[in-house]
Amino acid sequence: MGVWGAIIMGFFGAVFAAATLALALQWTGAAIGLPFVGFAVIVLAAIVVIRQPGSGFALSRQGKRAILWSSTAEGIGIFLAVNIVNNLGHPDWLLPAVALVVGLHFFPIAYAVPFRFFYLLGMALLAAAASGFVIGTAVGAEVAGFAAATALWLAAVLAIARDSRAKTISA
Repeated sequence: MGVWGAIIMGFFGAVFAAATLALALQWTGAAIGLPFVGFAVIVLAAIVVIRQPGSGFALSRQGKRAILWSSTAEGIGIFLAVNIVNNLGHPDWLLPAVALVVGLHFFPIAYAVPFRFFYLLGMALLAAAASGFVIGTAVGAEVAGFAAATALWLAAVLAIARDSRAKTISA
């Protein structure tokens, strides 16, 4: 996974953090946009790597297919998770449920793409989801949301570093 995947993970990390601020902490207004500052930093780092000479990390055909199908399943899973937690009357489970789906979607990608850190990322997101479900109420949503955001941002930084190393080797 290269810089483009890092940008995607950075964006969704910011979405998790912003959703946590809005849903669990009841923040409103421009303050909800604060996590996107972290996303902007990730984008700037990605731009630096994109401009480096060299070919960088290239996905295999199998890796591209795994990302396509896993991301499609993730979108459907998030839609279902949101509807299930709402129908069960547990809006406090929204962020843990989404973290669960996002975590599960990384396992087929980790298998198909030679970036084994995705297994750890998937497990971290599953742990965030489990802690959110176990703790419950707004605190569980905070833990799940911020843990998911942190895990995604860390993965984005590692993906940028990996692509930068690949470009340095290929240059």
